[in-house]
Amino acid sequence: MKEKRSIKQRLRDKFDEVVEKPLLTSAIVLLLVAILVITLSLNYYINEFHNFWGQVLAEAHGMIFDIAVIGILIFWLNQNGEVRQRIRTYKDEIDDFRLWESEEAAFRTVGNIKRLNRHKIYEINLVNCHLSRTNLSHVNLSASNLNSANLSNSSLIEINLENTRLNQTIFENSNLNQALLKGAYASGANFKDAFLIKANFENAFLIKTNFKNAYLMEANLQNSYLMGADFENASLYKADLRGTKGLTIDQLAKAKTLYLALFDDKLMEQVKEIIPELVGS
Repeated sequence: MKEKRSIKQRLRDKFDEVVEKPLLTSAIVLLLVAILVITLSLNYYINEFHNFWGQVLAEAHGMIFDIAVIGILIFWLNQNGEVRQRIRTYKDEIDDFRLWESEEAAFRTVGNIKRLNRHKIYEINLVNCHLSRTNLSHVNLSASNLNSANLSNSSLIEINLENTRLNQTIFENSNLNQALLKGAYASGANFKDAFLIKANFENAFLIKTNFKNAYLMEANLQNSYLMGADFENASLYKADLRGTKGLTIDQLAKAKTLYLALFDDKLMEQVKEIIPELVGS
């Protein structure tokens, strides 16, 4: 009795071992099916080989068609499904790390942003994300939402923030040289001590934005909204401020330099009359 149980157990274990190996299972099934089909078709091989072979070739052509059309279609659908699943995973991980103020959270979030960019996903929800001391240079975040995010002390060279929401976002002491911020909504954003050389703020909303000690050399602020923006000790050398809305002489008087900066005619006259030392320094 024990011997019988032992044999049954060994057979069951062997069966489980085979089932757990998909490739081996498939090979065994293929072998068994092939033996069965060839056995049943043996009479045709011997007596009606010519006609039978024609039918086999017809079936082979049908199989090629199935592989070419259905197989490729299924593969394409599976690939797309996997890509969509990965994108969903990256976005979920960003949500998981939101509001977590740690170095690990920052670098994990940056990694997910770059992976999304590789999949041509640029519009990302990064509200309240902690991204301090990270490298997002050359990343595309156009039309994303970074309201109240922290990107202080980060490298953001040539980052694309066109039409991005940056209200109350912190960029303090970050490098945004040649960054694209056209049409950005950055009211109340903090660019204190930031490097913004040749940054493009054209048509941006910069209401009550903090530019204290910022380096705005050759920056393009054409047609931007600058009501209440703070330029205390900011360098506006060669900056283009033509067509700006809400910019006053009192704001400009706090700047470190306005040398070779461009203004509308009316504002230029006021600058030359009231603060000529900033234009000529």
